[in-house]
Amino acid sequence: MKFIVSSSALLKQLSAINGVVTTNPVVPILENFLFEIKDGKLTITASDLQTSMMTEIEVEAKEDGNIAVPAKILIETLKNLPEQPVTFSIDHDTYSIEISSDNGRYKLAGENATDFPKIAAVTNATAVDMSTEVLSSAISNTIFATSNDELRPAMTGVYINLSATNATFVATDGHRLVRYRRVDVASADAASLIIPRKALNLLKSTLPSENVPVTVEFNSSNAYFKFNSIKMICRLIDERFPDYENVIPVDNPNHMTIDRLDFLGSLRRIAIYANKTTHQVRLKLTGSELQVSAEDLDFSNEANERLSCEHDGEDIEIGFNAKFLVEMLNNLDCKQVTLQFSAPNRAGLIVPSDTSENEDILMLVMPVMLNNYV
Repeated sequence: MKFIVSSSALLKQLSAINGVVTTNPVVPILENFLFEIKDGKLTITASDLQTSMMTEIEVEAKEDGNIAVPAKILIETLKNLPEQPVTFSIDHDTYSIEISSDNGRYKLAGENATDFPKIAAVTNATAVDMSTEVLSSAISNTIFATSNDELRPAMTGVYINLSATNATFVATDGHRLVRYRRVDVASADAASLIIPRKALNLLKSTLPSENVPVTVEFNSSNAYFKFNSIKMICRLIDERFPDYENVIPVDNPNHMTIDRLDFLGSLRRIAIYANKTTHQVRLKLTGSELQVSAEDLDFSNEANERLSCEHDGEDIEIGFNAKFLVEMLNNLDCKQVTLQFSAPNRAGLIVPSDTSENEDILMLVMPVMLNNYV
């Protein structure tokens, strides 16, 4: 089998799906890309058994065939080649691959393509259409709040609930929660699924900057995404997601509206002086003034700043983990944010003061009790 392809075009396609390939896979052959040629089209597959990505590229080829190609050595070779046509010659008896370029020839050992795991087909699927802009925004606004705790697998992914009127994306790690809702995405068939964090990270890094449609299909075990020449299939997390609506406090009489970047800058400075275990910062609201402070008694470090804000409600003092607040504010894209509180021992809510008409973002963060560290 022989085919000719542009080195830079091939590298671009391989780089898009290379994130799936792990260094120590369960099955050794998964360190390879699966190359399949049919009717002058090269389909490349990368998989880690849980997630598989495929891409297509036109090549010059006289015959069909397939081979498993070592991913790392191929990517490194193409990265260091200038843009030029390269010829792949494959010996199906020995599975050896020879790459010929203007610079020279490179031989590497491939593997039998039949040993590569078969990619699951998504049958009896529910389909929903969304744009790359919507999907990228949904991932960016939720993925940072997923949990790393493998003992609670449901929290290690993003929960998606589809209804006839909207799509809701939720992530939580038990200390904070993000609910991102879109009214411009809906499904006639109500459904819910949990997509693993790794699959979403791969999607996020692969989605193109230009806004193109994405086909999303899913059944009870797998989800399928398709855009441009890229397809991704991932296994869903088969667990029950926590009842997040019951966690969100409804009655929050204290409202504080503040400039997001001013508040973010202050938190970043004050967090330097916080206890390195609790990362606790205190927010003290008196009238239209917010005092942000932190102290680390072990090292006699302390800092405080005053900011002006709009405040509606009683004076309140509440403690939060500065890392969580910084990450949440950093992920918002608005001029002002409104913080809603009810009591020092109840969760606080962060909502952007201005959002687009199609989206609704709510972020919840649990407090760090003040009396433990005074």
